[in-house]
Amino acid sequence: EVQLVESGGGLVQPGGSLRLSCAASGFTFDDYSMNWVRQVPGKGLEWVSGISWNGGSTYYAESMKGRFTISRDNAKNTLYLQMNSLKSEDTAVYYCAWGATRGQGTQVTVSS
Repeated sequence: EVQLVESGGGLVQPGGSLRLSCAASGFTFDDYSMNWVRQVPGKGLEWVSGISWNGGSTYYAESMKGRFTISRDNAKNTLYLQMNSLKSEDTAVYYCAWGATRGQGTQVTVSS
């Protein structure tokens, strides 16, 4: 059974940082690229960032470039998202995604 378990969300002030983690199991993690997506209640999914199977290539939505860093540890079957300079508009539920499969998500709230 495929499982993606996100963690690391929380409440942070504007300008602050958070590091999200996603523990993956049930598939050969290091064979696949992975993504982070997010969703604001009432709105559609927004792609945030992606990373190739070996971490050699990374991709970001325009509004995240320079603020977010995606990475992975294939030995630990874990995906990460380092988020810096957070803004109120980054408030959302963040999911890691393997193809169309997502975890339960972790809430990130950016507010003073």
